[in-house]
Amino acid sequence: MKAAEGMFDESVVFVTKQGTQVRTDGGRIVVWDVDGDDGELASYPTEKLDTINVFGGVNFSTPFVAEANEHGIVLNYFTQNGQYRGSFVPERNTIAEVRRAQYALSEQDELEIAKAMIAGKIRNARTLLSRKGVHGTDVLKDLGVRAENASSKDDLRGTEGEAAERYFDRLDETLTDGWTFEKRTKRPPEDHINSLLSLTYVMVKNEVLSGLRQYNLDPFLGVLHADRHGRPSLALDLQEEFRPLFCDSLVTRLVNRGVITHDDFTADNHLADDPFKTYLSKFDEYMQEEFVHPHFDYSVSRRKAIRQQVILLRKAITDEMDSYHALTFSR
Repeated sequence: MKAAEGMFDESVVFVTKQGTQVRTDGGRIVVWDVDGDDGELASYPTEKLDTINVFGGVNFSTPFVAEANEHGIVLNYFTQNGQYRGSFVPERNTIAEVRRAQYALSEQDELEIAKAMIAGKIRNARTLLSRKGVHGTDVLKDLGVRAENASSKDDLRGTEGEAAERYFDRLDETLTDGWTFEKRTKRPPEDHINSLLSLTYVMVKNEVLSGLRQYNLDPFLGVLHADRHGRPSLALDLQEEFRPLFCDSLVTRLVNRGVITHDDFTADNHLADDPFKTYLSKFDEYMQEEFVHPHFDYSVSRRKAIRQQVILLRKAITDEMDSYHALTFSR
């Protein structure tokens, strides 16, 4: 099976090739090409797996589901483009261990993880402005240090808010002629840039949410965002470090390159139908673009990088790592 159609990542298998079936055969889990003539595409030793994620037109054989239940393998279902649809949770499973560790985090444990995420966000905000030729951003450097040394969640939220205000004050300087950005507004966004920012934040939040579910973390139990009915607080927390360089950078690219124009919006500042399809296509391309990871020094897609951060977060929660390390970029 080609890497683009599925992969094995630690104890997690991703199956994305359409028209395949996941089966069991002689103590191994097999991905079989049902609709085509290729037969067995990949196989994995059952005892090494704890989660299988399938995307779109992929199904499981009944004997395999029984095997998954016996061995405690979680099955997560996603649409072809990664939207979560549901899970099969076996009677014996590893979710309990991960969730127990997550629910047992102390206030200080949560603060330490949140500080890394917010400091990373501020660092990446400064990097984006620097890459766009905006100078005089030392205040963001100072606020990043303040975030690293925050003594409480309220202190950290205050620092994050001040950094966001300082950052958005300069975002206008990254836009080409014909586009302006005065301040961040939402629900509803008051201009076209705010509309694109809100849309992209939702899209990336869904990527993060999907990753958290793929690795069996509870997305509703945040480390910084307060609990609220229906709000995926942990996804919003983890999204913070991706906002400047995975979200805002896409928006500036789309408008600065003329992919999206003012004529593409309706009177209520939303994208019209055809431009929205263009946006979705560009977003997917953007998430598949690769970059050299600043810490691991190999190429990964943005989508893969988000999943890597989920893995690091899970390791920090389960004490497999001493601390959480946000994805940050220097100029």
